[in-house]
Amino acid sequence: MTIDTTEATLDRVGEAITEVIGTDPSAGTLSADTLLFGSLPELDSLALVELITVLEDRFGFEMDEDDINAEVFESVGSLAEYVRAQVG
Repeated sequence: MTIDTTEATLDRVGEAITEVIGTDPSAGTLSADTLLFGSLPELDSLALVELITVLEDRFGFEMDEDDINAEVFESVGSLAEYVRAQVG
């Protein structure tokens, strides 16, 4: 994938996160380095399930149960990299 595609994936993952947790997308607070747990109090276990569903629907893949782990969900960037690998 190209840099443009990587950035587009990052943007789309960020949009999905802000939609699920209900924050204002124009606030622009999410970056690749934004930690998902700890810095986003709205992202709890129920929101995580919703986020996975949204990502699967938008990107057209099914997340394996074994991939739901701290490494994948460490940050916005790590999640975007995972998604990119699934659809690439």
